[in-house]
Amino acid sequence: MEQVYMRQPPGFCDPLRPKHVCRLKKAIYGLKQAPRAWYMALSSFLISFGFRKSRADYSLFIYQYGDIMAYFMVYLDDIILTGSSPAFLGQFVKSLAALFSLKDLGPLRHFLGVELVPTPAGIFLSQAQYITNILTEFHMQDAKSISTPGSATELHGDDGSGLADNTLYRRAVGLLQYLSITRPDVSFIVNRLSQFLNALTLLHWQGVKCVLRYLKGTVCHALFLRRGSSLNLTAFSDVSWGGIHDGGRMTKGYVVYLGSNIISWRSVRQKAVVRSSTEAEYRALANVATEVVWLRNLLLDLGDYCTGLIL
Repeated sequence: MEQVYMRQPPGFCDPLRPKHVCRLKKAIYGLKQAPRAWYMALSSFLISFGFRKSRADYSLFIYQYGDIMAYFMVYLDDIILTGSSPAFLGQFVKSLAALFSLKDLGPLRHFLGVELVPTPAGIFLSQAQYITNILTEFHMQDAKSISTPGSATELHGDDGSGLADNTLYRRAVGLLQYLSITRPDVSFIVNRLSQFLNALTLLHWQGVKCVLRYLKGTVCHALFLRRGSSLNLTAFSDVSWGGIHDGGRMTKGYVVYLGSNIISWRSVRQKAVVRSSTEAEYRALANVATEVVWLRNLLLDLGDYCTGLIL
Protein backbone atom coordinates (compact mmCIF):
# COMPACT_ATOMS: atom_id res chain seq x y z
CA MET A 1 0.00 0.00 0.00
CA GLU A 2 1.18 3.53 -0.74
CA GLN A 3 2.21 5.69 2.21
CA VAL A 4 -0.78 7.42 3.82
CA TYR A 5 -0.63 9.98 6.61
CA MET A 6 -3.37 11.17 8.95
CA ARG A 7 -3.84 13.73 11.70
CA GLN A 8 -3.60 12.51 15.25
CA PRO A 9 -7.07 11.30 16.27
CA PRO A 10 -8.94 13.17 19.05
CA GLY A 11 -8.06 11.83 22.47
CA PHE A 12 -4.77 10.33 21.27
CA CYS A 13 -2.77 13.47 20.53
CA ASP A 14 0.85 13.57 21.68
CA PRO A 15 1.10 16.65 23.94
CA LEU A 16 4.81 17.01 23.14
CA ARG A 17 4.26 16.79 19.35
CA PRO A 18 0.74 18.14 18.72
CA LYS A 19 1.48 19.05 15.08
CA HIS A 20 2.95 15.69 14.10
CA VAL A 21 1.02 13.32 11.85
CA CYS A 22 0.71 9.53 11.88
CA ARG A 23 1.88 7.24 9.10
CA LEU A 24 -0.48 4.33 8.63
CA LYS A 25 0.93 0.80 8.69
CA LYS A 26 -2.43 -0.80 7.85
CA ALA A 27 -5.37 0.27 5.72
CA ILE A 28 -8.25 1.83 7.66
CA TYR A 29 -11.82 1.07 6.66
CA GLY A 30 -13.22 3.98 4.68
CA LEU A 31 -10.02 5.05 2.97
CA LYS A 32 -10.01 4.87 -0.82
CA GLN A 33 -6.89 2.67 -0.60
CA ALA A 34 -8.61 0.16 1.71
CA PRO A 35 -10.48 -1.91 -0.97
CA ARG A 36 -7.31 -2.36 -3.01
CA ALA A 37 -5.26 -3.31 0.06
CA TRP A 38 -7.93 -5.84 1.09
CA TYR A 39 -8.05 -7.37 -2.38
CA MET A 40 -4.27 -7.60 -2.66
CA ALA A 41 -3.97 -9.30 0.74
CA LEU A 42 -6.75 -11.79 -0.03
CA SER A 43 -5.63 -12.58 -3.58
CA SER A 44 -1.99 -13.06 -2.46
CA PHE A 45 -3.12 -15.64 0.09
CA LEU A 46 -5.33 -17.47 -2.41
CA ILE A 47 -2.62 -17.62 -5.06
CA SER A 48 -0.10 -18.91 -2.51
CA PHE A 49 -2.61 -21.63 -1.59
CA GLY A 50 -2.84 -22.80 -5.20
CA PHE A 51 -5.80 -20.83 -6.54
CA ARG A 52 -5.61 -18.97 -9.83
CA LYS A 53 -7.38 -15.77 -10.72
CA SER A 54 -10.07 -15.95 -13.39
CA ARG A 55 -9.21 -13.98 -16.51
CA ALA A 56 -12.86 -13.08 -17.07
CA ASP A 57 -13.73 -12.02 -13.52
CA TYR A 58 -11.09 -10.91 -11.02
CA SER A 59 -13.43 -11.61 -8.10
CA LEU A 60 -13.42 -15.34 -8.97
CA PHE A 61 -10.57 -17.67 -7.95
CA ILE A 62 -10.31 -21.28 -9.12
CA TYR A 63 -8.43 -24.23 -7.61
CA GLN A 64 -7.76 -27.37 -9.62
CA TYR A 65 -5.48 -30.22 -8.61
CA GLY A 66 -6.22 -33.70 -9.87
CA ASP A 67 -9.88 -34.44 -9.20
CA ILE A 68 -10.23 -31.58 -6.71
CA MET A 69 -12.05 -28.47 -7.93
CA ALA A 70 -12.86 -25.43 -5.81
CA TYR A 71 -14.33 -22.01 -6.59
CA PHE A 72 -13.89 -18.93 -4.42
CA MET A 73 -16.08 -15.90 -5.18
CA VAL A 74 -15.67 -12.66 -3.22
CA TYR A 75 -17.80 -9.52 -3.20
CA LEU A 76 -16.31 -6.98 -0.77
CA ASP A 77 -16.28 -9.04 2.45
CA ASP A 78 -18.98 -11.54 1.40
CA ILE A 79 -17.59 -14.85 0.16
CA ILE A 80 -18.97 -17.95 -1.54
CA LEU A 81 -16.84 -21.11 -1.41
CA THR A 82 -17.76 -24.36 -3.10
CA GLY A 83 -15.95 -27.38 -4.45
CA SER A 84 -15.84 -31.11 -5.07
CA SER A 85 -13.89 -32.14 -1.93
CA PRO A 86 -15.33 -31.37 1.55
CA ALA A 87 -12.00 -32.35 3.13
CA PHE A 88 -10.10 -29.82 1.03
CA LEU A 89 -12.66 -27.12 1.72
CA GLY A 90 -12.42 -27.73 5.47
CA GLN A 91 -8.63 -27.50 5.38
CA PHE A 92 -8.78 -24.33 3.29
CA VAL A 93 -11.28 -22.63 5.62
CA LYS A 94 -9.00 -23.33 8.61
CA SER A 95 -6.05 -21.79 6.79
CA LEU A 96 -8.15 -18.78 5.78
CA ALA A 97 -9.45 -18.31 9.34
CA ALA A 98 -5.88 -18.30 10.67
CA LEU A 99 -5.10 -15.20 8.61
CA PHE A 100 -8.47 -13.41 8.37
CA SER A 101 -11.36 -13.02 10.80
CA LEU A 102 -14.31 -14.85 9.29
CA LYS A 103 -17.63 -16.44 10.15
CA ASP A 104 -18.70 -19.69 8.49
CA LEU A 105 -22.45 -19.48 7.81
CA GLY A 106 -22.71 -23.05 6.55
CA PRO A 107 -24.56 -24.06 3.35
CA LEU A 108 -25.44 -21.14 1.10
CA ARG A 109 -28.96 -19.83 1.75
CA HIS A 110 -28.70 -16.05 1.33
CA PHE A 111 -26.19 -13.92 -0.55
CA LEU A 112 -26.39 -10.16 -1.10
CA GLY A 113 -30.14 -10.10 -0.48
CA VAL A 114 -30.85 -13.07 -2.75
CA GLU A 115 -32.36 -16.22 -1.26
CA LEU A 116 -31.17 -19.52 -2.72
CA VAL A 117 -33.58 -22.47 -2.48
CA PRO A 118 -32.05 -25.77 -3.67
CA THR A 119 -34.30 -28.50 -5.08
CA PRO A 120 -33.57 -31.89 -6.70
CA ALA A 121 -34.24 -30.33 -10.12
CA GLY A 122 -32.17 -27.17 -9.65
CA ILE A 123 -32.04 -24.01 -7.59
CA PHE A 124 -34.37 -21.03 -7.16
CA LEU A 125 -32.99 -17.49 -6.84
CA SER A 126 -35.57 -15.39 -5.02
CA GLN A 127 -35.82 -11.87 -3.62
CA ALA A 128 -39.22 -12.36 -1.98
CA GLN A 129 -38.17 -10.80 1.32
CA TYR A 130 -36.56 -7.89 -0.51
CA ILE A 131 -39.81 -7.25 -2.41
CA THR A 132 -41.80 -7.43 0.82
CA ASN A 133 -39.51 -4.84 2.40
CA ILE A 134 -39.96 -2.51 -0.60
CA LEU A 135 -43.74 -2.81 -0.48
CA THR A 136 -43.73 -2.11 3.25
CA GLU A 137 -41.45 0.92 2.91
CA PHE A 138 -43.76 2.53 0.34
CA HIS A 139 -46.98 1.41 2.09
CA MET A 140 -48.02 -0.80 -0.83
CA GLN A 141 -48.30 -4.10 1.06
CA ASP A 142 -52.11 -3.93 0.94
CA ALA A 143 -52.37 -2.59 -2.61
CA LYS A 144 -54.38 -4.39 -5.27
CA SER A 145 -52.12 -6.43 -7.54
CA ILE A 146 -52.09 -6.16 -11.34
CA SER A 147 -50.98 -8.62 -14.02
CA THR A 148 -48.43 -6.42 -15.84
CA PRO A 149 -45.74 -4.00 -14.61
CA GLY A 150 -47.16 -1.13 -16.66
CA SER A 151 -46.72 0.42 -20.07
CA ALA A 152 -43.39 2.03 -20.90
CA THR A 153 -44.79 3.80 -23.98
CA GLU A 154 -46.81 6.14 -21.76
CA LEU A 155 -43.68 7.37 -19.95
CA HIS A 156 -42.08 10.45 -21.45
CA GLY A 157 -40.99 13.95 -20.44
CA ASP A 158 -43.01 16.69 -18.75
CA ASP A 159 -46.69 16.13 -19.52
CA GLY A 160 -48.03 18.90 -17.31
CA SER A 161 -49.16 16.55 -14.53
CA GLY A 162 -47.00 18.26 -11.90
CA LEU A 163 -43.85 17.20 -10.10
CA ALA A 164 -43.51 14.23 -7.78
CA ASP A 165 -41.20 13.86 -4.77
CA ASN A 166 -37.68 13.53 -6.23
CA THR A 167 -36.22 11.84 -3.17
CA LEU A 168 -39.01 9.27 -2.88
CA TYR A 169 -38.94 8.50 -6.60
CA ARG A 170 -35.18 8.03 -6.75
CA ARG A 171 -35.26 5.81 -3.68
CA ALA A 172 -37.91 3.59 -5.26
CA VAL A 173 -36.18 3.32 -8.62
CA GLY A 174 -32.86 2.52 -6.95
CA LEU A 175 -34.43 -0.33 -5.00
CA LEU A 176 -36.13 -1.66 -8.12
CA GLN A 177 -32.88 -1.62 -10.07
CA TYR A 178 -31.31 -4.04 -7.59
CA LEU A 179 -34.39 -6.24 -7.82
CA SER A 180 -33.84 -6.73 -11.55
CA ILE A 181 -30.88 -9.06 -10.89
CA THR A 182 -33.38 -11.92 -10.40
CA ARG A 183 -36.46 -10.44 -12.09
CA PRO A 184 -35.86 -9.89 -15.83
CA ASP A 185 -39.61 -9.32 -16.26
CA VAL A 186 -39.27 -5.83 -14.73
CA SER A 187 -35.88 -4.96 -16.21
CA PHE A 188 -37.23 -2.95 -19.16
CA ILE A 189 -39.79 -0.88 -17.28
CA VAL A 190 -37.33 -0.13 -14.44
CA ASN A 191 -34.75 1.06 -16.97
CA ARG A 192 -37.42 3.26 -18.51
CA LEU A 193 -38.35 4.76 -15.15
CA SER A 194 -34.69 5.46 -14.36
CA GLN A 195 -34.48 7.79 -17.38
CA PHE A 196 -36.58 10.46 -15.64
CA LEU A 197 -34.73 10.95 -12.37
CA ASN A 198 -34.11 14.62 -13.14
CA ALA A 199 -37.41 15.50 -14.81
CA LEU A 200 -40.08 13.38 -13.23
CA THR A 201 -43.80 14.05 -13.01
CA LEU A 202 -46.74 12.46 -11.26
CA LEU A 203 -47.13 10.18 -14.28
CA HIS A 204 -43.70 8.69 -13.58
CA TRP A 205 -44.59 8.14 -9.94
CA GLN A 206 -47.74 6.34 -11.05
CA GLY A 207 -45.47 4.15 -13.19
CA VAL A 208 -43.47 3.21 -10.09
CA LYS A 209 -46.67 2.34 -8.25
CA CYS A 210 -47.75 0.12 -11.15
CA VAL A 211 -44.50 -1.83 -10.84
CA LEU A 212 -45.02 -2.16 -7.08
CA ARG A 213 -48.59 -3.40 -7.61
CA TYR A 214 -47.29 -5.95 -10.11
CA LEU A 215 -44.68 -7.12 -7.60
CA LYS A 216 -47.41 -7.41 -4.97
CA GLY A 217 -48.97 -10.22 -7.00
CA THR A 218 -45.66 -11.85 -7.96
CA VAL A 219 -43.74 -11.78 -4.68
CA CYS A 220 -42.97 -15.49 -4.84
CA HIS A 221 -41.76 -15.45 -8.45
CA ALA A 222 -38.13 -16.55 -8.69
CA LEU A 223 -35.42 -17.30 -11.20
CA PHE A 224 -34.98 -21.06 -11.66
CA LEU A 225 -31.66 -22.58 -12.71
CA ARG A 226 -32.19 -26.16 -13.88
CA ARG A 227 -29.66 -28.92 -13.24
CA GLY A 228 -28.24 -30.91 -16.12
CA SER A 229 -28.88 -28.22 -18.71
CA SER A 230 -26.66 -28.08 -21.79
CA LEU A 231 -23.77 -25.63 -22.08
CA ASN A 232 -24.92 -24.05 -25.33
CA LEU A 233 -24.98 -20.26 -25.20
CA THR A 234 -28.02 -18.79 -26.95
CA ALA A 235 -28.49 -15.03 -27.20
CA PHE A 236 -31.37 -12.86 -28.39
CA SER A 237 -31.24 -9.12 -28.97
CA ASP A 238 -33.64 -6.44 -30.12
CA VAL A 239 -33.69 -2.68 -30.53
CA SER A 240 -36.27 0.07 -30.72
CA TRP A 241 -34.99 2.64 -33.19
CA GLY A 242 -35.63 6.24 -32.30
CA GLY A 243 -38.83 7.60 -30.85
CA ILE A 244 -40.43 11.01 -30.64
CA HIS A 245 -40.11 11.07 -26.85
CA ASP A 246 -36.57 9.60 -26.74
CA GLY A 247 -34.72 12.32 -28.62
CA GLY A 248 -34.07 9.91 -31.47
CA ARG A 249 -32.07 7.55 -29.28
CA MET A 250 -32.75 3.83 -29.43
CA THR A 251 -33.45 1.40 -26.62
CA LYS A 252 -31.59 -1.88 -26.95
CA GLY A 253 -31.85 -5.08 -24.97
CA TYR A 254 -30.65 -8.65 -24.94
CA VAL A 255 -31.09 -11.92 -23.10
CA VAL A 256 -28.61 -14.80 -22.92
CA TYR A 257 -29.40 -18.43 -22.07
CA LEU A 258 -27.04 -21.18 -20.94
CA GLY A 259 -28.95 -24.19 -22.14
CA SER A 260 -32.47 -23.58 -20.83
CA ASN A 261 -31.34 -21.21 -18.05
CA ILE A 262 -31.43 -17.45 -18.43
CA ILE A 263 -28.15 -16.09 -17.05
CA SER A 264 -27.76 -12.56 -18.42
CA TRP A 265 -30.07 -9.80 -19.63
CA ARG A 266 -30.07 -6.05 -20.07
CA SER A 267 -32.23 -3.20 -21.30
CA VAL A 268 -30.64 0.21 -21.80
CA ARG A 269 -31.09 3.35 -23.90
CA GLN A 270 -28.23 4.08 -26.28
CA LYS A 271 -26.40 7.36 -25.69
CA ALA A 272 -25.77 8.10 -29.37
CA VAL A 273 -28.32 8.88 -32.08
CA VAL A 274 -28.02 6.43 -34.99
CA ARG A 275 -28.91 7.31 -38.58
CA SER A 276 -30.64 4.13 -39.71
CA SER A 277 -32.39 1.05 -38.39
CA THR A 278 -29.54 -1.06 -39.81
CA GLU A 279 -26.98 0.80 -37.72
CA ALA A 280 -29.21 0.38 -34.67
CA GLU A 281 -29.43 -3.39 -35.21
CA TYR A 282 -25.66 -3.72 -35.65
CA ARG A 283 -25.01 -1.75 -32.47
CA ALA A 284 -27.38 -4.00 -30.55
CA LEU A 285 -25.78 -7.10 -32.05
CA ALA A 286 -22.29 -5.90 -31.12
CA ASN A 287 -23.50 -5.29 -27.57
CA VAL A 288 -24.83 -8.81 -27.07
CA ALA A 289 -21.83 -10.35 -28.86
CA THR A 290 -19.54 -8.69 -26.31
CA GLU A 291 -21.56 -10.22 -23.49
CA VAL A 292 -21.51 -13.67 -25.08
CA VAL A 293 -17.73 -13.58 -25.56
CA TRP A 294 -17.27 -12.65 -21.90
CA LEU A 295 -19.59 -15.44 -20.75
CA ARG A 296 -17.78 -17.95 -22.96
CA ASN A 297 -14.42 -16.94 -21.47
CA LEU A 298 -15.90 -17.29 -17.99
CA LEU A 299 -17.10 -20.81 -18.81
CA LEU A 300 -13.66 -21.70 -20.12
CA ASP A 301 -12.15 -20.50 -16.84
CA LEU A 302 -14.60 -22.65 -14.91
CA GLY A 303 -13.56 -25.67 -16.96
CA ASP A 304 -16.84 -26.18 -18.83
CA TYR A 305 -16.42 -25.85 -22.57
CA CYS A 306 -19.31 -24.62 -24.67
CA THR A 307 -20.43 -27.16 -27.23
CA GLY A 308 -22.03 -24.52 -29.43
CA LEU A 309 -22.66 -20.85 -29.85
CA ILE A 310 -25.91 -19.50 -31.28
CA LEU A 311 -26.69 -15.80 -31.81
